[in-house]
Amino acid sequence: MLAVVAGLLCAPALAGGQREEPLSASVRSLLARSVADSATERSGLTDAGAEQAWLARAEARLAQRLQDARQRVELLRTVHYEATRAGLEPELVLAVIQVESGFHKYAVSRVGARGFMQVMPFWLRDLGTSNQDLFHLRTNLRFGCTILRYYLDIEHGDLYRALGRYNGSLGQPEYPTLVVNAWRREWASAGLASTAGTRP
Repeated sequence: MLAVVAGLLCAPALAGGQREEPLSASVRSLLARSVADSATERSGLTDAGAEQAWLARAEARLAQRLQDARQRVELLRTVHYEATRAGLEPELVLAVIQVESGFHKYAVSRVGARGFMQVMPFWLRDLGTSNQDLFHLRTNLRFGCTILRYYLDIEHGDLYRALGRYNGSLGQPEYPTLVVNAWRREWASAGLASTAGTRP
């Protein structure tokens, strides 16, 4: 059993890693406030019927990757809430997770990025939250969505450049293309309702 757990903790991810860049005091403060908000038990959808419909469609797409139904629902609810909160399409975030970690909660990249969204540990230090665990579902998604939103903002909405920054491969087309293709083919094509401001 310990060998299985150790294997999960060391599961390699194919992701790159965000580059540490200097942050102004105002940006650091804004990002720190963004990651400090409390959790929710609901998705970003306020209508219970719409939430159930979205969850059912998304869960059907995720079933082949995550066997445990409870884990699927928890992941999807959290993705929807954190993505919507950050002004991102939940389906885009699912595509990022698919490419970054293959939906492996304990994935670690060769450069040390961690969890579903492959967040680099320096973000914890930079935002004054070094006691948090990047393998914790909500923490990982909160940081990942906040970072991606930040990159979209500094790239003036250019999704390809923002994704390149997220992966540490700015200017190289491979990673953004993988994410956008996964978004269109795997998630947007599933008839999932788009609810935020970023489109493929």
